[in-house]
Amino acid sequence: MSESTDMTTGLGTAAVQRRVTGLIAAVSALGVTAALGGCGGSTESGNVTLRLVAADYGDSSANSSKKYWDKLSKAYEAKHPGVDVKVSVYSWNDVDAKVKAMVDDGNPPDLAQIGAYADYAAAGQLYRADDVLSIDTQSDFVSRLTVAGEINRTQYGMPFASSTRLLFYNKKLFSDAGLTPPQSWSELASDAEALKAQGVKYPYALPLGPEEAQAETMMWLLSGGDGYTDTVGSYSLDSKENIETFTWLKEKLVDKGLTGPVAPAKLNRAQAFAAFTRGEVGMLNGHPTLMKAAAAKGVKFGMVPMPGVDGRSKATMGVADWMMAFKKSGHAEEIGDFLDYVYSEKNVLEFSREYDLLPVTTSASEAMAADKDDADLVEFLGELPNAELYPVSQTSWATVSADIKQQIGKAVSPKGNPAATLGQLQRAAAAAEGAG
Repeated sequence: MSESTDMTTGLGTAAVQRRVTGLIAAVSALGVTAALGGCGGSTESGNVTLRLVAADYGDSSANSSKKYWDKLSKAYEAKHPGVDVKVSVYSWNDVDAKVKAMVDDGNPPDLAQIGAYADYAAAGQLYRADDVLSIDTQSDFVSRLTVAGEINRTQYGMPFASSTRLLFYNKKLFSDAGLTPPQSWSELASDAEALKAQGVKYPYALPLGPEEAQAETMMWLLSGGDGYTDTVGSYSLDSKENIETFTWLKEKLVDKGLTGPVAPAKLNRAQAFAAFTRGEVGMLNGHPTLMKAAAAKGVKFGMVPMPGVDGRSKATMGVADWMMAFKKSGHAEEIGDFLDYVYSEKNVLEFSREYDLLPVTTSASEAMAADKDDADLVEFLGELPNAELYPVSQTSWATVSADIKQQIGKAVSPKGNPAATLGQLQRAAAAAEGAG
């Protein structure tokens, strides 16, 4: 949004009101009038309850996201006595279904922090980001993530958490085999052969099982020079480059026994990560949470960008989870004020550090990059500006992703045919896109 945009035409009504409220608060802060420096105009007409449904990023009750949200909501309520924030936290296995059921019952929450927003936006059920967020908050999102939250150049999905991927390698196993981390596919295959000769159980772990096969697939497609969609956003799963990528994986890694004892179609990412923390994996693609798990088990590891066909991959995969605001309650002003608090630098950093995730705002990203205590995340941060995300703005993506999870492993099976598998996936994706 350009600085010359007229606020009355470029913003939703609530955002305009809140921009004015922010100016009033600024005047108060300068000491012009103490009477205008209260807790915000949104609470003057009576108590409002905001309902938020959120996903749990923890792996136990000790670090459940419920603790984060309880602390945040209590701090917010203390400064906004006319607003109650009720947060329900569910596991990733359940949260999307919970929100869908609420929407189907005609009683959506005010806010949902889940994995996808496009279906609800396409159905006209969500506020636009500029209907609720202040200009400062909306403009602070990392630009790559803002674009991913847009449909027809209008932002509905507000990024909440993000991550990128790097190639992890076991330093001890590499040292024992006299290896350096790979920068190209040929080097990766050569290193995998050397690791196999040293008796490494999984020279390269290739998790194409149904848990998160769409992630491993996308990383390899990007490193091969293509991806899930073409330049106009249509699916291109069976492009020449993608077929060549999976043919290489099958012939140069899988067929040569360089991916370990578990068939890629049956190997899930959680299993691959667990094997890495046991020292059984030479290389695998991983996200920041693997660092803590590996370090806790005493595994010394290094991280490098994903190798490409002839050198470093020109793009890496990024992932984002989304916050969305439902229109049904009509609480745009209160929702926006709460979200401005949620997306403050302090709160974004606290959440990101708790769960080894990357900040979704520029201010928090810069703060993290400058803090030596966050040095282990700097390499991941460096990948985010050039990261490619899933085609989450397409309502068909959930269907296509589920299909990839179930089918892609067949492409590298002993009797698999990469061209045939990718062709089948492309036909199904095109049909889903057309139906949407």
